[in-house]
Amino acid sequence: MNTGSYYEPIDEHRYKPTPHVGGAWASDEQHFSPLGGLIVHAIDRHLAARPDSGLVLSRISFDILGRPALDECEIRVETIRPGRTIELLEAVVLMADRPVVRARAWLLASIDTGAVAGGGGAERLTPPEALEPWPMASLWPGGYIASLDVRPLAPPQPGRTTAWISTDLDLVAGQTASTLASYIALVDTANGIAVREQPTAWMFPNVDLTVHLHRQPEGDWTGLDTTVAFGPTGQGITSTVLHDITGPVGHAQQMLTVRPL
Repeated sequence: MNTGSYYEPIDEHRYKPTPHVGGAWASDEQHFSPLGGLIVHAIDRHLAARPDSGLVLSRISFDILGRPALDECEIRVETIRPGRTIELLEAVVLMADRPVVRARAWLLASIDTGAVAGGGGAERLTPPEALEPWPMASLWPGGYIASLDVRPLAPPQPGRTTAWISTDLDLVAGQTASTLASYIALVDTANGIAVREQPTAWMFPNVDLTVHLHRQPEGDWTGLDTTVAFGPTGQGITSTVLHDITGPVGHAQQMLTVRPL
């Protein structure tokens, strides 16, 4: 693979995945993590085409409606609920004219609340430069996993791991992605860093991803403080406190469908 990005643009709304997007569950489908970042990138481009409203993305939910094949996709963005201080956008990913992902993003006004800022429920993580890389590709196949620099704070445990994730690849070739889009492009990795059961014996793909942010992330690293729970009737949840290099930034949740192979 000699490409330096996860996607290549075809036109204003269409993108072609590179082999670096290859999934962990199947080699002929996309890993959702970079696709989630691409959706945020499409939202950013939609917002850049209009006057700046001063709103910032504070929550985004992705519902995965179908198998994201390793093929070109089209992303359409529209405003569902306009507003000067609160706005709701929807982005739909189409493949062969069929929706495979539907995302909704809440944008909130950006104002100075520094005098009351605090909380977040977590301490600042050990910085990634002080940690050793973990060969995540020894557990998971696929071009996406192979593209990552993964640095756990301690050896990964079943159902519990805290790790930094980064990549040298651009999100879209020839286009500048925002820090937020590049950050979100790594969040869905959470379901693969703290596996409760070996993926050679059990499947536990997520059917959604929801990210809540109390501040905008900074830097080139996505910090994932992740816990995975399996229930007794085929459902599971991957819960993550999200960090950047200066501290916690929000939370992510993924609903899992758990089944034996």
